[in-house]
Amino acid sequence: MRILLYLSDLILPLVIFYIVAHGLSQGRPVYDDFVQGAKKGLKTVADIAPTLVGLLTAVSVLRASGLLDLIAHYLSGLTGLLHIPGPLVPLLLVRMFSSSAANGLVTDLFATYGTDSQIGLAASILMGCTETIFYTMSVYFLAAKVTKTRYTLAGALLATLVGAAASLLLAAGMV
Repeated sequence: MRILLYLSDLILPLVIFYIVAHGLSQGRPVYDDFVQGAKKGLKTVADIAPTLVGLLTAVSVLRASGLLDLIAHYLSGLTGLLHIPGPLVPLLLVRMFSSSAANGLVTDLFATYGTDSQIGLAASILMGCTETIFYTMSVYFLAAKVTKTRYTLAGALLATLVGAAASLLLAAGMV
């Protein structure tokens, strides 16, 4: 086990060394390429910042206003039929928009139900097997200037549904 710890400490420096060595062997101006890449990265950050601020503000308003809890309450009939625990409904909704807001909800769930409870386990697994769909689509499609998303949203929603179902089934099997 200790060898894995040492190996994990070495991986990043080795990858960086490999990239620099490969660039030098190809006769590339490695530092200049790095600076150019950093400039492009900062431009991308500046391009997507308004979208990020808008998404994070919207999720914060939904959470603070209680509207998220109201939506979860109205969905409780459907989620009850699907055997989705009520406390996980806000997490399922928020996770599609913001990972940081979802982390806050998971922390609240841990404090209320415990990390080893079925809800705590399901929330943990859910965070690992679902994606922030709308955040990812808006940020990456904006950065890549994609205007026709075709079936991306439908596929992402289906993948999230499968991930949510898997998290509930796995958590139920662990308790």
